[in-house]
Amino acid sequence: MGDASHRTASGSFEITMTPGEGDDTPGVGRWTFEKTFAGDLAGTSRGQMLGAGDPATGCAGYVVIEMVRARLGGLQGGFALQHFGIMDAGDLRQQIEIVPGTGLDDLVGIAGTLTITQDDAGRHRYELTYALPE
Repeated sequence: MGDASHRTASGSFEITMTPGEGDDTPGVGRWTFEKTFAGDLAGTSRGQMLGAGDPATGCAGYVVIEMVRARLGGLQGGFALQHFGIMDAGDLRQQIEIVPGTGLDDLVGIAGTLTITQDDAGRHRYELTYALPE
């Protein structure tokens, strides 16, 4: 993340997913979603997800692109997140990164990674580690 200082933002989010209209490719699902973020990152996002496999059996994969519009560390703007997730025998591995060059308004030049956890009640939490140009 270059010479910029690293910061951390955390909080929770709610997500509403809607099955998307696809091309009927067997074994592939498509969804659109909207998130509402609370905490250090306060705002909304919209995105699209493609998935394959069967999460009920513990084996699946997904990719996501979402566009976030929010207030972060006193700054207003947006950025895109790219997700890559694999579930193998119930073990979920995720990689979520801010897409370079997608920062908007006060967040131009932002870089970073996001981690997501979910508790037993299904509530989602995030931790965003990010840097902005000095």
